[in-house]
Amino acid sequence: MSTEVDELESRQKPSGPEYTGWQAKVADYFKFDFYQTNFRTETFAGITTFMTMAYILVVNPLILSDAIFLSQPKDLFAEQVFATAISAAIATLVMAFVARYPFALAPGMGLNAFFAYSVVLTLGFDWRLALSAVFVEGLIFILLTLTNVRSQIVNAIPLSLKSATAVGIGMFIAYIGLSGDPKVGGAGIIIASEVTKTTLGNFGTPATLLATLGILMTTALMVKRVKGSLLWGILATALLGWIFGVSPWPKGLLQFPTFPTDLFGQSIIGFTKITGSNFLDFVAVLLVFLFVDIFDTVGTLSGVGMKAGYIRPDGTLPRVNQALFADAVGTTVGAIVGTSTVTTYAESAAGVSEGGRTGFTALVTGLLLTAAIFFVPLFEAIPAYATAPALVITGVLMMTAALDIEWEDVSEAIPAFLTIFFIPFAFSIASGLAIGFIVYPFAKAFQGRAREVSIATWLLAGLFIARFVFMTLRFGRAE
Repeated sequence: MSTEVDELESRQKPSGPEYTGWQAKVADYFKFDFYQTNFRTETFAGITTFMTMAYILVVNPLILSDAIFLSQPKDLFAEQVFATAISAAIATLVMAFVARYPFALAPGMGLNAFFAYSVVLTLGFDWRLALSAVFVEGLIFILLTLTNVRSQIVNAIPLSLKSATAVGIGMFIAYIGLSGDPKVGGAGIIIASEVTKTTLGNFGTPATLLATLGILMTTALMVKRVKGSLLWGILATALLGWIFGVSPWPKGLLQFPTFPTDLFGQSIIGFTKITGSNFLDFVAVLLVFLFVDIFDTVGTLSGVGMKAGYIRPDGTLPRVNQALFADAVGTTVGAIVGTSTVTTYAESAAGVSEGGRTGFTALVTGLLLTAAIFFVPLFEAIPAYATAPALVITGVLMMTAALDIEWEDVSEAIPAFLTIFFIPFAFSIASGLAIGFIVYPFAKAFQGRAREVSIATWLLAGLFIARFVFMTLRFGRAE
């Protein structure tokens, strides 16, 4: 893997505080001067990212345990917590040290549900065989990264779609924060409705009221420019929930981790479950994992990278191969320890919104993910409604990317709008980016500007169309 530093970074002269000893070495490695950041800002950003994504330590084990329990009577929840945390930590630390970006990774929501409910419970796959598909996916990703294929995909995305993806991700994570089910600790500010699809929730519900109060508190902190506003908003909202009995206090502080002895290496054993009758289904499942993970990660890197200011004027992302390598390593390691596909998390935008600009932010998040295996009772007690304020405010901050879209040019505006719209409402970064990518070259062609569209963009549009056709024919739905 190349560890080249962007030329601009290497020529940047010190402009921040002067550090000595180990601090100077760390600040120099992560280019604090170039990004005009410091230890305090990066640390707060890393903690904030962790707090907004810590739910995965509980939710992912619950989802995967639903699938595994049917064929494995032993309760593997505790082992899944370990597998989730370790795979996320390793991938995030690779991102920190190799790519030096403030992005965190963990088993992806949506992909874990597809793994459990579609592949294992509906198609009847042995869960070990499903893990084998994830393992092969990770190896393919490593190969694609080493051959620069995935980086070419990222760089082929038109600048307007990169901006639109950033806006769409902002709306997506705000929607996640606002729409959680209050019966299980979600904010419930937006709820499902049979008449209008969605509507405002009941503000008499304690969780909804606290989430609303949390948004107001966080807004006040942001307006006052208090450092770590998003993190303080999360902690204050959670504390109020515990004090008023809306959510239970932590059952404890420490819990000795359970090594995944029943999960470790099962992805290798899963290959023995391949037969002539299920081989084509195995390939189909593998392709779905590949499609969704590739474009979820590409969309997140492009969108959050745009917000953080990493995207160059020509639309490329420096060190993109290294960032994609972290994703590939995470997926491969995750399959070995027994969890579903690892991907870059949109919640990384929360840390970026706090000022996180370097790999030190990811380093802090990765260390917290590692430590989390000892503090599961504490993190399990932080309710989802407590993270709603951070996700909503991050959504607000991500909206500024809309200013970079040429709205007067309809061939740019229409694909950008569709990308923004479908990311939250199709509940998929990959789907939103796919629809925008399909429409973009055709809009240019209709305008008589087909020559402005690169061959790579046309090829990717065709790949997205093929993906939708394949998913519809094989699984009866486009996603």
